[in-house]
Amino acid sequence: MFYFFLSYVCWSIFCVAVLLCLACWEMFTLNLKELTTYKLQLHKVPILYVYAVAKMYTFRKKIHKDKDAEPTEFEESIGQALFDLENTNTELKSELKDLYINSAVQVDVSGGRKAVVIHVPFRLRKGFRKIHVRLVRELEKKFSGKDVVLIANRRIVRPPKKGSAVQRPRNRTLTAVHEAMLEDIVLPAEIVGKRVRYRLDGSTIMKVFLDPKERNNTEYKLEAFAAVYRKLSGKDVVFDYPAQEA
Repeated sequence: MFYFFLSYVCWSIFCVAVLLCLACWEMFTLNLKELTTYKLQLHKVPILYVYAVAKMYTFRKKIHKDKDAEPTEFEESIGQALFDLENTNTELKSELKDLYINSAVQVDVSGGRKAVVIHVPFRLRKGFRKIHVRLVRELEKKFSGKDVVLIANRRIVRPPKKGSAVQRPRNRTLTAVHEAMLEDIVLPAEIVGKRVRYRLDGSTIMKVFLDPKERNNTEYKLEAFAAVYRKLSGKDVVFDYPAQEA
């Protein structure tokens, strides 16, 4: 019985050693697909720790999905881009160290173009805003032909039931979340004015005026801004700049 137990312990140590070697290899190749395969094949040994350690040194550390869901292939490409920038771009290295994303999707824009919408944790929004212009510029280089938009995750809370003593925070209402989302979409520009137009069929369209100081950084993305906001809120909006006084 003793020898059986000893052989089992030796076999477990051997398996863990093999997986540690695999984890080191993954740190350089930046690819966890094969490691996941080994994880499934050797599920009888304690490899969760090894997997977590390997995850810390690859692009996976830049993606934190809700409920530990697996990222999509596109989200992995975004995570890889952020990981590469963190390790190769001296300007962004220190700022990107503690930043990560929650999800990423592509949105169709007119003319066959696409916009990349990256959702980031609400508590990290200030860190992303600090490097917004530089980060978006570098990501748009990596995803040539696609406009990049960063949006902080916000949760909408339903109105409390009639007679309930619980009050809903104002920043959790549908209107407040949509307004905050709009401000995120147009960064680095600020919104300087809004106007609502009423159509003959009773529908409305909002016209949003952006600060012309950031025109060079935002004008080429106005159609992408409108497409992203429509996709996420279901509302039509037109972006423009206020007329310059002569």
